[in-house]
Amino acid sequence: MSTAQAQRQHVQTILHAREHPGADENAVIERSWRRCIDRYGLDPAAPSPPRYVPDRTLREHQDQADALIQVARAGVEQLYRQVRPLDYVVLLTDARGIAVQFLGASSAQYEHQRTGLYLGADWSEEHAGTCAVGTCIHERVPLTCHHSDHFSAHHIRLTCTAAPVFDPDGQLLAVLDISAYRSPESKTSQTFALQVVKHYARMIEDAYFLQRFSGYHIVCLDRSREFVQINRRYLIAIEEDGTLLAANTAGRKLLRHHELPLAGAGDARPFKAWHIQDLIDAEIDEVLDIHRYGDDRVRAFRTHRHHELHFATLLEPQRRRAPSGQARPGEKSSLAPLEALADDDPAMRDTLTRAARLRNEPINLLVIGETGTGKERMARALHDSSRRRDQSFVAINCAAMPESLIESELFGYEPGSFTGANSKGMKGLIAQASGGTLFLDEIGDMPLQLQTRLLRVLAEGEVLPIGANRPVKVDLRVVAATHRDLRGLIDLGQFREDLFYRLNGASLRLPPLRERADQGYLIRRLFEDLKAERGDSRIRLRGDAMSALLAYPWPGNIRELHNALRYALATCEGDEVVVGDLPEECISGHLAHPAARPAETPDELVAGHSAVSRSMDPLHEALRRQQWNISAVARELGLSRPTIYRRMKRLGITPPHQLDAL
Repeated sequence: MSTAQAQRQHVQTILHAREHPGADENAVIERSWRRCIDRYGLDPAAPSPPRYVPDRTLREHQDQADALIQVARAGVEQLYRQVRPLDYVVLLTDARGIAVQFLGASSAQYEHQRTGLYLGADWSEEHAGTCAVGTCIHERVPLTCHHSDHFSAHHIRLTCTAAPVFDPDGQLLAVLDISAYRSPESKTSQTFALQVVKHYARMIEDAYFLQRFSGYHIVCLDRSREFVQINRRYLIAIEEDGTLLAANTAGRKLLRHHELPLAGAGDARPFKAWHIQDLIDAEIDEVLDIHRYGDDRVRAFRTHRHHELHFATLLEPQRRRAPSGQARPGEKSSLAPLEALADDDPAMRDTLTRAARLRNEPINLLVIGETGTGKERMARALHDSSRRRDQSFVAINCAAMPESLIESELFGYEPGSFTGANSKGMKGLIAQASGGTLFLDEIGDMPLQLQTRLLRVLAEGEVLPIGANRPVKVDLRVVAATHRDLRGLIDLGQFREDLFYRLNGASLRLPPLRERADQGYLIRRLFEDLKAERGDSRIRLRGDAMSALLAYPWPGNIRELHNALRYALATCEGDEVVVGDLPEECISGHLAHPAARPAETPDELVAGHSAVSRSMDPLHEALRRQQWNISAVARELGLSRPTIYRRMKRLGITPPHQLDAL
């Protein structure tokens, strides 16, 4: 059957269903068809090009969904990795059907944009007709819209599967969708797709719930003891006194099953009028003490109404925990510099716990990590949290100091010690650090001759300035740092083994940024620090920029992140940093909305907005459309003017009036 014949037959099927409604499994689809004709006045045979909201409108939709986008990012990316081999794209739309996140193969970008499976597309029923997203929004149930289920005859080759995401109040928050251009004819081929999308929608919904109520006790219930810690099917947030605050979708169904009135169920006092003991046979103290019962931190309860057995575990309110260092009474506040270095990354928490215990011990420390991981910041935090904090912190970069000056800079010299010396002499950096902390960065690059002299200082606790006859006593705490393999350098004869053991009283290892679980915390903390430095508290970091930063591998680690945020703050326009304000290397996988087809893009498009592709064509076409008005082009592409100028220079694009001048 030709495409035209298939489209004509599809139109006839829809018109027949309107006059002869069925009650079979297609009832949801047929109800949508009737809405499209009777309520929206749509024509299934009419051309239906995709509708994209304007760039400014997309930003507004993304702003409103910002909290969800940040939470959903990991789930959307995991889902895409699952379905990418089958040529699906992933869309996350808001409650109005606007695609605020998108993932798909770049090789099919033109097809994505042509069909509307792209960022900023409007998939509401009013505009797109019967489709997985729009019909899911209206029916509020997971569904598959396969081939001829679509209202528009021009969409009958698509297969789309969507599931709703609800907020803790039971209101529709978003829709998660996967779609493909090619699939088997049978709708049953999408059965597994429906289960996968439902699973990830629930994961996103529950993650949003846990973040929203992270400051409260959350009771997790399940019918299975073995799975309650993992599955957490029913989530119920409670106050300290057991008052119900909210529940996830499964939790709300459980409460309705036991006839506890909820929001939207006609009760004038939803949730706040009810307690957890109205659901289960337990006192509030038993609930709050769940973790004291059994090795698995799980306790069994029976429900009041149906006497069903449920197993419960408890998530306690999130509170920042200090490293378990040997703090004396009144010293707890001194741990703040260490605490600021990380949030919940396991490797960093272990390192900080060890650092807290060692911060006042009379041993030298070796900080190990890749370039840019924050080794000097760690050294400063150790100093600022120790009893030496009122004395000097002296930092020396052994790789940056000229070899001819290292000896005089480190050890100092007497007046007239050598030609060109200061007539009054100079106190060396080691002596300046006496009583405080000496930080030796990139210690692996120190020349062997100076390694010998440094070893003598550490062994004897005194320093001999150049030209002096008597050594000077020094009280040193040395923190050394390196990104090099010192043991390998020892084997090569490039580093003294005895110095290594003098410096390595204990080692603290910093993980690279790409491996850290608390990247979001670091991004927010550095962003706030830079805002304070600029004296501008109004600027915010929008969700699409955060998604791009979280997706980037950060070969330069925290130093590169710091520079990227500083750049973004310098180039952003208005009171928010968007993805287009980031350095190009951070957004190489993020495409504009709705950009022209690029000639070259990465293999994967990461959820984002407002960045142009690497090719010249999209930018060149935008410049021609806007008659080379840079401000207008910047508004169209969602970029700052400095970014437009920078890319024009990189791509060799010269405005016509400048060509004439040549």
